[in-house]
Amino acid sequence: MQNQDVIVVGSGLAGLVFALKLASHRKVTLISKVSLNQTNTSMAQGGIAAAINKGDSPQKHFEDTLRAGAGLCQPDVVQQITEEAPERIRDLANWGVEFDRSDSSEEFSLGREGGHSERRILHISDHTGQSIHRHLLQKAIDHKNIDLQENLFATDLILMSDLAPQQEEDTPCIGVHILNKQTGTIKPLLAEHTVLATGGAGKSYLYTSNWEGATGDGIAMAYRAGARVANLEFMQFHPTCLFNPTSRNFLISEALRGEGGRLINGHGEEFTDSLAPRDIVARAIDSELKRSGDDYVRLDMTHHNRDFLQKRFPQIFSRCQGLGLDISKTPMPVVPAAHYLCGGVLTDISGRTNIKNLYCLGESACTGLHGANRLASNSLLECMVTAHHCAKIISQDPVKTVSLMKPIFTTSKKLLKNDDEMVVIHHMWEEIRRLMWNYVGIVRSNRRLQRALHRLQLINQEIHDYYSQLPPHSDIEELRNIALVAELTVRCALRRKESRGIHFNLDYPETRQEWKKDTIL
Repeated sequence: MQNQDVIVVGSGLAGLVFALKLASHRKVTLISKVSLNQTNTSMAQGGIAAAINKGDSPQKHFEDTLRAGAGLCQPDVVQQITEEAPERIRDLANWGVEFDRSDSSEEFSLGREGGHSERRILHISDHTGQSIHRHLLQKAIDHKNIDLQENLFATDLILMSDLAPQQEEDTPCIGVHILNKQTGTIKPLLAEHTVLATGGAGKSYLYTSNWEGATGDGIAMAYRAGARVANLEFMQFHPTCLFNPTSRNFLISEALRGEGGRLINGHGEEFTDSLAPRDIVARAIDSELKRSGDDYVRLDMTHHNRDFLQKRFPQIFSRCQGLGLDISKTPMPVVPAAHYLCGGVLTDISGRTNIKNLYCLGESACTGLHGANRLASNSLLECMVTAHHCAKIISQDPVKTVSLMKPIFTTSKKLLKNDDEMVVIHHMWEEIRRLMWNYVGIVRSNRRLQRALHRLQLINQEIHDYYSQLPPHSDIEELRNIALVAELTVRCALRRKESRGIHFNLDYPETRQEWKKDTIL
C-alpha cells in the first residue's frame, strides 16, 4: 500500500499542466494506462484559442463561445476562461513552447476556425498538440517532484466509506485501485487528492478521430463512485476525417477550412457554409451523404499551391501524399467522426466534483464552457485554465495524511490468456461501437435511442455477471467503461426533449428556449 500527496490519472495536457503547476508545492504521482505520450492531446492538430490579436478581444471570444454552445454554456465560466486565455498562453511561452509566427514580423501567426469571428488560433503547423505535449512531458520528466509511471490502469476509485461504512455522508475519495498491466497485480494507491484527467470517450463510437485509449475511463470510474455526470448526449462529431480504410481516425483539421477550404459534393458544388460551427457542418455532410448515396464528401484545397500546403499543413500533406493523394491537385475525401465529448463529470472551473478530494480536468469534465457544442480550439484552453485553478486550490489546502480504518490488501491474479474469451470481449466492444454509431449518431430519434438503451442495459448486465468473474485485464476494464459511458450517453439523450447544438433528435427538431438546462445523472 502506498500513500501519495496527489495522484493524477492521465498524461494529456490537463494532467501535465496540473502536475507542473502543483509540483513546487506538493509531490505528484502521474500515471498513464499506456505510454505517457499516447493521448488525445498529441493528436490535436488545430491549436489553442486566445484573443491576443489587435482588433480581437476576450469579449468577442466570449460571444463566439456562447453562440457555438447554443444557449447551454455557463456564462461566468466562459467569461473567466476567455479572459484568462492570454495569460495561459504566456504560461506556455514561459515553459518554452514556441508557436508559429508570421514571416514578416514577430507576431504570432493566427489561424481562424469554424465559429470564430476573428483569427485567434495559435498553432505549431498542424501538430500543435503533439509539440506542446512533447515539450511539457519532458519538463515533467525532469521535475524532481513529479513521479511519472506508465502501464498502470486505474480501475476504480477508493472512497473512505469503502473502508469505514459508517462514514457514508460526504465520504472523501482517498485514492484509486491500480491494475499493473504487465503483472496482473491490483494494488491501492492512496492520496490526499485524486485528479482524473483521462480524456474523452470517442472510442465508444465506430468512427472517431480519438486515440485507441479514449474509452471514458475517468467518467465511468467517477460515476461508479457516486460523482454526478452531465450532458453526455453532446458528443461532437468533427466534420472532416479522412475517408480511407488505412487512416480511419486521421483528422483533417478545421484549420484547412479556416484557410479557405471548401466542402463540395460529387458534382463540385459547395453545399454548406464551410466555416459554420461543427454541429451545423456535420449535419450538413450527413444530410448530403444520405441524399446522394455517396460514401464521402470532398474538402477542396486546390486553390492553394503545393508550397503553402506543405509548409502550413506538413503532417496532413504528408499523410495524404503517402496514400497517393496530392491535396494541391485533388480534393480530399472526408466524413464526420466522433471527436469531442462536451459533457462529462460535473465540476466547477477548478475541477472540483461533488465527491470530496476528487477532481476532474479536461475532456473528462463538464465545466459549462462548451455547452451544447464546443467552439473549435477551446479544448486545449480549457485544459490550461482548469488545471491552473485546480493546482492553485490544492496548493492552498493544508497537508494531511490519509488514515485508514482497516487495511487494503494487494491482490494478484493470473493474466487473462484465454484467446476465445478475448475474441468475445472484442466482439462486444465492436457491437457497442456500431450500436452507438447507428442509433446515437449525428441524427437521432426516440425509437433509435430506446433500442440502444435496451441493448446497452443487457450488455452491461452481461459484463457484470460474466466478466467480473474473470482475472483482471485492461481490455475488460475498457469494455466495462465504454459500456457504462454508452448507456449514460443514451440516458442523457432521452432526457433532452429538444434538439440543441450537437444533439439533433428527429422527434424534437426545434430548440426549446425554455429548456436551457443540463442533463444531470
